[in-house]
Amino acid sequence: MTSGTDAAAAGAGGSRPTSRDVARAAGVSQAAVSLVLGDKWRGRVAETTAERVRAAAHRLGYRPNLAARNLRLGRTRTALLVVPALTNEFFAGVYTGAARVAARHDFGVVLYPSPDGVGPARDPFPSARAALDGILASSMAAGAVTALRGDDLPLVMLDSDPAGAPGATTVNLDLADGMRRITDHLLAHGHRHFLHLASAVDSWTFDVRADELTARTARVPGTTVRTVRSALTVEDAVTVMDRALGDLGPVRPTAVVCDDDKLAAGAYKAARRAGLLIPDDLSVTGFDDLSLATAIEPELTTVRLPAEAFGERGMAALLAVLDGRTPETAPLPVELVVRGSTGPAPSGS
Repeated sequence: MTSGTDAAAAGAGGSRPTSRDVARAAGVSQAAVSLVLGDKWRGRVAETTAERVRAAAHRLGYRPNLAARNLRLGRTRTALLVVPALTNEFFAGVYTGAARVAARHDFGVVLYPSPDGVGPARDPFPSARAALDGILASSMAAGAVTALRGDDLPLVMLDSDPAGAPGATTVNLDLADGMRRITDHLLAHGHRHFLHLASAVDSWTFDVRADELTARTARVPGTTVRTVRSALTVEDAVTVMDRALGDLGPVRPTAVVCDDDKLAAGAYKAARRAGLLIPDDLSVTGFDDLSLATAIEPELTTVRLPAEAFGERGMAALLAVLDGRTPETAPLPVELVVRGSTGPAPSGS
């Protein structure tokens, strides 16, 4: 048998080391090398043997011939991440997490902002089904990726309605718990009259937040919720809030619950135009914990969404589907981050 040193020398002599060189160096069969380096060794190769193979591959500087392997397996080892837009840093975090997991499995991730937002996404390839192994779709409806997916391309939906994606795997954040935490925080501070600055986007992710706010406040007698809707921009939020604060009616809200941190920034500007102090006159909350949340003053109480971990979980789920394994689909926990934008309800409210 050729020693590990001899095999390394053979691989370093100008020719690219092969799986046969790795097998010789590790003292195993080429089949075992294929299983270990293809991450399919568990239950078929001893862990000590797998470590020996990985060490030999590292020592030799071995890199698998991905083109040949992909041709053999009928795979491109490429996934498409579809998002509604690139204007929200949350999706950058999702991509970072997904790409990190993909890279560990020799996969690439192509980021595709849908030209029509949450509407039906056009196919950016001559045929997505020929160019891709699977699709991750974040904050999209399942029907929005039909043109990309066809009937059989594996699909993992992130931040989407599990009941609305037949044949797809869904991975979600615990959004209901996030809104529950916000509502309970405000109720504990004596707030009973809420203004919900809701997203105008018709999407499951925002429906979950609205439903939980309604359900949670309904448990406390004398609590009211008024809803106004805005596009997901600071400018539109200011316009909508200007109207809402100029037409308060008989019940004045003491807390504004926003579906997004950008909406909260708009609420800040409108409140100041109306001569209201945050949080003395009006508490404001957001959702996402974008960098904007600590750039405004007072800093924003909001729900932190673990975007990178979310992308990691989504990519891991897609890889599991491709390998015929059961993906992890439990909702990821979120965190309420309490800062200076919330406080006790004004006396007499």
